[in-house]
Amino acid sequence: MSTLELCFVLVRQSFASKARSRRANRILAVCSALGVLTLIVWEMQSSTLQSTPLAWSARGQHFKVEDGPSPSIRFPQPGPFDERLGYSRLPQLLQRLAGEHFVIERQARMSFGMTQLTDLGLFPIYKEKSQAGLTILACDGKPISESLFPQRAYAGFDAAPPLVVQSLLFIENRELLDARYPRRNPAIEWDRLGYAMIQRMAHVVKSGRAPGGSTLATQIEKYRHSLGGRTDSAPEKLRQITTASLRAYLSGEDTLPVRQQIVVDYLNTMPLAAPPGLGEVFGLGDGLRGWYGADFERVNKLLQQAPRSRDELEAKALAYRQVLSLLIAQRRPSGLLGSDPARLNTLTDSHLRLLNRSGVIDDALMNAALAVRTQPGARGAQDAAELSSEQKAADAVRTRLSGLLRVDRLYDLDRLDLMVETPLQRTLQAEVAQELKALSQLEPARQAGLFGEHLLQPRDLGGVTYSFLLLERTPSGNVVRVQADSTERPFDVNDQAKLDLGSTAKLRTLVTYLEIIAELHERFGRLDREALRWVQISPHDALSRWALDYLARASDRSLATMLDAAMERRYSASPGEAFFTGGGVHHFENFHHVDNNRVVTLRVAFAESINLPFIRLMRDLVQHLMFGSGAAGWVESAALAQRDEYLARFADREGETFLRRFYHKYRRLDPDAMLDTLGKTVKPVPARLAVALLSVAPDASPEALREYLQRYLPRGTPFDADALHARFAPDRYSLTDRGAQAHLHPLELWLVEYLRRQPDATMSEILDASRSARQEVYNWLFSTRHAQAQDSRIRSIREADAFKTIHARWRRLGYPFDSLVSSYATAIGSSADRPAALPPKARRQ
Repeated sequence: MSTLELCFVLVRQSFASKARSRRANRILAVCSALGVLTLIVWEMQSSTLQSTPLAWSARGQHFKVEDGPSPSIRFPQPGPFDERLGYSRLPQLLQRLAGEHFVIERQARMSFGMTQLTDLGLFPIYKEKSQAGLTILACDGKPISESLFPQRAYAGFDAAPPLVVQSLLFIENRELLDARYPRRNPAIEWDRLGYAMIQRMAHVVKSGRAPGGSTLATQIEKYRHSLGGRTDSAPEKLRQITTASLRAYLSGEDTLPVRQQIVVDYLNTMPLAAPPGLGEVFGLGDGLRGWYGADFERVNKLLQQAPRSRDELEAKALAYRQVLSLLIAQRRPSGLLGSDPARLNTLTDSHLRLLNRSGVIDDALMNAALAVRTQPGARGAQDAAELSSEQKAADAVRTRLSGLLRVDRLYDLDRLDLMVETPLQRTLQAEVAQELKALSQLEPARQAGLFGEHLLQPRDLGGVTYSFLLLERTPSGNVVRVQADSTERPFDVNDQAKLDLGSTAKLRTLVTYLEIIAELHERFGRLDREALRWVQISPHDALSRWALDYLARASDRSLATMLDAAMERRYSASPGEAFFTGGGVHHFENFHHVDNNRVVTLRVAFAESINLPFIRLMRDLVQHLMFGSGAAGWVESAALAQRDEYLARFADREGETFLRRFYHKYRRLDPDAMLDTLGKTVKPVPARLAVALLSVAPDASPEALREYLQRYLPRGTPFDADALHARFAPDRYSLTDRGAQAHLHPLELWLVEYLRRQPDATMSEILDASRSARQEVYNWLFSTRHAQAQDSRIRSIREADAFKTIHARWRRLGYPFDSLVSSYATAIGSSADRPAALPPKARRQ
């Protein structure tokens, strides 16, 4: 008998006698409460009532793409996937492209409902991609390069082995695929949520970690869109649940297909930290390859079929254990996969027994899986080859695109959800590349006429690299059809080689010089001779002094005459002088020693390409920008008033240089390997090793210090670990003092300590976190007793500022790089050129 039938019987019996009316009312109230409770439980299981309004709200979440910029568009906040795919960076990327004369031809128009919910703080609600990346198309619309991340993924729910699906649901979301309730909301599993809330309230009183109540749907929202991939508050959890609920009903009230897709999306995109030397990996497929070197297809095949022999059972057990360990590690991937694989093995053993007890796996598979051990980090050797593309043309496009979007790393560029159309001709590109490579062989080189007097000899073939760039002239500009060379991947001669071409550097230096002379003419040319006498300039500004002297005595003060006179200024070609530039003292030589004793005009120096006059000319340009009225705009009195600002900038810049160096030293190491590298870096003296360890592992016990010292000190070296532990406690000394005690740069200690806490930190995150540490390390520089050291460093900062101004001028003259070497040597070619920058400029595509 059902609950409702029982209620009716009770009511009928109670009304048989008026004497029992009060009892009937109480029973009726109880039945009503039972009915409401039954309705609540039924709704919690089936989501029938909530499915209608949620589906109605989800129908308002849509967009369409139309011509021109969109007046109704919202961009996501920088959640992990939105940042990685470039969605949250779109405003900055579009602004940079607009600065390069690109225009928005078409853009999405979001519906009113979509903009409203986004403005309320929800994540944008649409059907998201599981795989995305940079795709480069040739002129025929076919891809010449396609970077998909993750690289390995399940195409659909049926492609995932049932054993993998059942194991995932057992660990994370057991009721997700219950087919009895087709309208079920996958964002909430009420029993888990309630238990998590009770545990969280308990932990308010007693500190500790409370279990989460996340479903797969809300976990996907968290690691894709929540800041840092974390749930740091109750409102953030509510935002995840609300967004996941609406996203589940985008296709209507029946959510079973959506719930199946949630399983697939989770398996394809769950974050699994960064295996050594590989970078971040997402999804089970890339996780298997990255952490275990396992073949994704083979693993799936093993898990789909029943083993027919002992060897097949062992292979299946290993594959299953690897899969299960990744499903477990997802909650704390860096810790379990990177630093504590023993803990991961223990958890895997425990889950194997639970899965067997629940009937997910049989005894044979459990026992076989318990008998093997997995060691994360052992990648397959073939991974290295998969990291690089085979198309040289695509590599050139990626390099140009990196500069255009100002995305520093090609690693980050390849993960943008971006499609690029190029004018490259695929077939012709391949034919040219084949011809260039053939020239390394004797007979093709002979047929090409490469041998002869003042040409190549057969012995030279192995050391010659050929480069070819083909541009087609079109009504809208020159377009690149072929960009090829004879080298193997990944180096591209046209785009990545640097040619030390002194002639082009001298030409750009000369043009910059004449531009500044023209600016001085514009500034001083209207003043009469009496007014020119009262103009105050720095004694270091030779160009302004020359301009004033010239205008004071010249009868013809026209610009053309002044520029002609500027070319007749004379400079020494002597190499005997030392030049302080680029942070140090440098000496320069002429190409022909017969020029060493000459004093020549700039016209002659340029015609004969003599180095030293251009070194001295560059010094005049830099000092004019440092001390004169050029673009830098600093006079000496202003510099004196801003000494602290300059010194702070120097500390920030030099600290960044050291951090980058230390980052490359430690970035691919796990926490234990960092300590090992540090121990081998420090001189084996007990005090130095103790300071180093306690600086990077402040929680280390005296026993841990004793083991560390025994490992890196010569056998028999006496020490007192307890005394050293008390003496060098990190809170007793500043970072600078600890660096001095360990005889290490303090920022090396800071970085190792930071990376041990944040092993997945990027360089930009490290720079943000280290701002105060960089200033602290250079506090000594702000002391007035170090005035000479201050002057030297202020000069280097002001010189760097001057070269930034020169760089901006050179960019207008076709200079292809994002920075200049801050040294007078730039005038004779040290900043180099790209081969691709020398032909007529191609139209960007």
